[in-house]
Amino acid sequence: MKVSYHGHSVVKVETGGKTIIVDPFINGNELTDLKVNEINADYIILTHAHNDHVGDTLELAKKNDALVITNADLATYLGWQGVRTHGMNIGGAFEFDFGKVKMTQAFHGSGYATSDQQIIYGGMPAGVLLFIEGKTIYHAGDTGLFSDMKLIGELHPIDLAFLPIGDNFTMGPEDAAIAAEFLQAKKVVPIHFNTFPPIKQDPQKFIQLLKAENGQVLKPGESIKL
Repeated sequence: MKVSYHGHSVVKVETGGKTIIVDPFINGNELTDLKVNEINADYIILTHAHNDHVGDTLELAKKNDALVITNADLATYLGWQGVRTHGMNIGGAFEFDFGKVKMTQAFHGSGYATSDQQIIYGGMPAGVLLFIEGKTIYHAGDTGLFSDMKLIGELHPIDLAFLPIGDNFTMGPEDAAIAAEFLQAKKVVPIHFNTFPPIKQDPQKFIQLLKAENGQVLKPGESIKL
C-alpha cells in the first residue's frame, strides 16, 4: 500500500488497484503537486464541509464516477449535486471493497460556502480511521486537541497518523505533539499548514516536539509504503 501527501490536508491511498483520496483541495491549493484532470480516484473521503477540504470533489467524482464517503448531511447535499455518495456519522464504520472506514469525532466547524455567499450546513466534522491491508491510518481532519485521542489510539493501534499543525483554525504544533503522544501512532505526519498566511508553520518544530521521535515531514508528492 502506498500512502502519499499532496499539500494542505490532501492524502492519497493506493491499494489493491483502488485509489482513495482524502479532502481533495487541488485548485486554489498552491502547495499541491496534483492536477484535477490527471487524478483517477475510485473513492473520495471528506472529513468535513469546509471549502478547503471539499475542494474539487464534485469535478473529480463526476469525472471518475467515484464514490464520496462523508458525513450523512454533507453526503445528502453532494448527492443532490449529482454524485454517488455514502453517508456515515461519528462512531460508525463500514466495509468497502478496499477496507473499512470508521468516523471519529473532530472539534471544528463544517459549513460549505457557496459562490453566492450562502453557508450550507455540512454536518459534523470528523476524523477518519482507515483499516486497509492489516494497517490502520488515521486522518484527524481539522480539529483541536481532545483527550479522547487517547481512546482512539488504545482501541485502534495506529500505523500512520496525519495531524493538523497549522494553528489558528486547528491544533498548533504544541497541541499536535500532545495529540501524537495520546495516539501512540507508529509514524506521524503533519498536515494543514503553510497553505494560507494564518496557518504558516515550521513543520520541523512539530517534529522536534515529538517525544517518541516518530515524526516525518512529507513534501507534496512524497509517499510512505505500509
